[in-house]
Amino acid sequence: MKFLRYLLIGTVFGITLAKAEVISWFRIYEMFKFQSFHMYGVIGSAIVVGIIVIQLIKRKKLKSIDGERIIIAPKQFSWSRYIIGGTIFGLGWAMTGACPGPMFILLGNGVGVILVVIASAVLGTYVYGKIRHKLPH
Repeated sequence: MKFLRYLLIGTVFGITLAKAEVISWFRIYEMFKFQSFHMYGVIGSAIVVGIIVIQLIKRKKLKSIDGERIIIAPKQFSWSRYIIGGTIFGLGWAMTGACPGPMFILLGNGVGVILVVIASAVLGTYVYGKIRHKLPH
């Protein structure tokens, strides 16, 4: 019962993304061909909301549900980290037509072939965990 609210929030979020056509392969294809503003608008608004929320957390010294102060550690800047990681992420997104969140929404919508993508993502995460110490961070 403790996690029921998270399941409900995730379900509502998934329905919202599905209704907004954010999980549509065609919408993603349009975005990569620069034919539509739809996905750029969604991603851009998510970035703006994220910036605002992060600033609120930092400035108001907000606490988590458990009452602990939320501390966002600064990251060390590294061009290679963002270029290599972004390229791998973008290629995976372009090849599959789905980024990590919508993969599960697609599965819930009955797109069974997405299980191959989910298994590949899990494998990629495992491999990253094994070679992380050798990568630039």
